[in-house]
Amino acid sequence: GRHSMLPRHVQRLGKDWITHWNGSQILTFNSPVSSCMRWAGHYPPWASFPLPISADFSANWRFPPFFGPWRQFQNSYWHLDNYTQSCCFHLPSPSMKSEGEEPLTKKRRLSGQDDTSTPEQETNLSNQKEVSCLSVAQNEEKRDSKKGTIKRHWEYFCQQSKTMKIAKNKGSDQSSTGSEATFDFTVMSYNILSQSLLEGNSHLYKHCRQRLLFWTYRFPNILQEIKELDADVLCLQEVQEDHYRTEIKSSLESLGYHCKYKVRTGRKPDGCAICFKTSKFSLISSNPVEFFRRDIPLLDRDNVGLVLLLQPRFHCKANAAICIANTHLLYNPRRGDIKLTQLAMLLAEIASVAPQKDGSFCPIIICGDFNSVPGSPLYRFIKEGKLNYEGLAIGKVSGQEQFPRGQRILSIPIWPKKLGISQNCVYEIKQQHKEENAEKLEAAEPDNTQEIVIASEKLSSKLRHHFKLSSVYSHYFPETGIPEVTTCHSRSAVTVDYIFYSAANDGTAAQPGEEDSFCGGLKLLGRLALLTEKDLWTVNGLPNEKNSSDHLPLLAEFRLIER
Repeated sequence: GRHSMLPRHVQRLGKDWITHWNGSQILTFNSPVSSCMRWAGHYPPWASFPLPISADFSANWRFPPFFGPWRQFQNSYWHLDNYTQSCCFHLPSPSMKSEGEEPLTKKRRLSGQDDTSTPEQETNLSNQKEVSCLSVAQNEEKRDSKKGTIKRHWEYFCQQSKTMKIAKNKGSDQSSTGSEATFDFTVMSYNILSQSLLEGNSHLYKHCRQRLLFWTYRFPNILQEIKELDADVLCLQEVQEDHYRTEIKSSLESLGYHCKYKVRTGRKPDGCAICFKTSKFSLISSNPVEFFRRDIPLLDRDNVGLVLLLQPRFHCKANAAICIANTHLLYNPRRGDIKLTQLAMLLAEIASVAPQKDGSFCPIIICGDFNSVPGSPLYRFIKEGKLNYEGLAIGKVSGQEQFPRGQRILSIPIWPKKLGISQNCVYEIKQQHKEENAEKLEAAEPDNTQEIVIASEKLSSKLRHHFKLSSVYSHYFPETGIPEVTTCHSRSAVTVDYIFYSAANDGTAAQPGEEDSFCGGLKLLGRLALLTEKDLWTVNGLPNEKNSSDHLPLLAEFRLIER
């Protein structure tokens, strides 16, 4: 009943002659037949001799006459005219072992649910599998012709930047451009997709051919991308620790980078890395941030951040510094309370690292995978520096789900006082003087105690931070309004990766991606353009032949404007 759509002798052929290769249900004739077929030690009763099949298989090959009536076989959805040397024959089998090759129709079985299918349903499922296999074979040549290449162009925001970029590509040193008072540098943010997380979430990559998902295939591609983009600072997420120790760190050091790494807590296999060109920067300090706190139930997740203070090597004052932060916030769409607390912890660390002698902050760049979409409350908090979260549902903080399940509201305050971080996202010790002054005011005016308490309660639902940050990217294409995409896999295609920076006040109008008022020390010169979801699916999404992560690298060029 399971293979009733096939003639009996073809069923017997699949049963007696075909041995599944590497746990797969697909037999690919892209090599001599003798290397694919295994003789079972006896021949089927309807064939008293070995099959006279040439080792040189071609698209014009036809089954021998003993396969039965051709019309009957053709009615079973087998169209050999469409097959090339990379064609596939799909013989359904219950002995499927590779989750990465399971069809989408078996998603429920993979999740552990009982198999209650009837024989008729199994037959329909078999039909769907064969049609799917045929579709793959028909589109194989189209995919190969594209070779997974994605065209991304550089967007310039000033003519001088374009001139300097051309000079750099020609091999000229920055000092030879005649602009000795400036310091230009590039920053990349890239989630490179941990191999462990890939294998643990294989349902997100069912659209990919399995060979593209092996680390031995992926890492050379990722390294080549890094070489070609040649950023001065790399902020990498999902960097698997064993791969970092054995090959990533040494490979990047050979390219002139100095690397700092922070692995996630709780025996998690990956973490965040910041790598910088030693020819452009020297390290002042490295400050890892762990978001897990054993004594605070809210903070039971193992995400981390990393904050570096770097000093430019030339064209700058002796005390010039740039703060670079990198993080990967919690994914869970329904735990906005944890996301906001993790963000507050990162901002508090930046606030403790970035102050200068005059009380202002040095230029700041924050990169990472924030697992939040543009326009969400978390995103607005980063850009606007304030968020009133009173009555805000936890599931709406990141905007990942349009209709989040559950209506639990954020508590006021979100995190307990013993965390040591104020609602202004700084460590509490720096606000002790302000609190002492408030207590003195309350003691001097006892009649207004109730008013002061009420005002304090109203302020407690408002988060603030002291950085005026802009986003390098606009998140929508201005001509069409179509969203930009930074990640694309079987489940979704959205923007969750960002580069935020403190923009310099030089009196010029804001460029795209610089919607906030200028305040700080950096001017955005250019960026590597992002793509639409439609663009990415023309090359079968991510990962693909050339792009070996499910995220795109973000890249921006800045100019340090000295005070």
